[in-house]
Amino acid sequence: MGDTEFAEWVRANQNRLTRSAYLLTGDLQRAEDLAQEAMVKVGLRWSRLRDSHPTAYARTIIVRDNVSWWRRFRETTVATLPDVPADLAETETTLVIHQSLARLTARQRAVLVLRYFDDLTERETAEILGVTVGTVKSTHAAALGRLRQVAPELDDLIGGPR
Repeated sequence: MGDTEFAEWVRANQNRLTRSAYLLTGDLQRAEDLAQEAMVKVGLRWSRLRDSHPTAYARTIIVRDNVSWWRRFRETTVATLPDVPADLAETETTLVIHQSLARLTARQRAVLVLRYFDDLTERETAEILGVTVGTVKSTHAAALGRLRQVAPELDDLIGGPR
């Protein structure tokens, strides 16, 4: 019974977790690796997690593993994303969003992805990142301010103020 429930959970969440990881990293292969590793870790703890919040646990793993990778390799923000396979057929909007997120620090990117793309509350975001709600709020404000400076094309794209 547990294996079937876990398989259903994976089918229901794999694409969303991979999308979130891709928005955090800008690298499809790394995103797939992060999502797969998170699902493996959830699977190992399935008996304890199935009745609580396995998806939140998986998101926490993705964010923390990405930060660990970033610290090991001393990643810096980049102006452009690496080439992605043509079969993704990304729209202009998707490309602008990915390029804009790539201009943020890892924590800023994580806060925006969790808040806007995963639709989490400030409290849920804070729990996943292991920070206070105040840190989420200040990081959120800093990230939006930075986007206004380095990615004015977002305002053009969504029809925001100039």
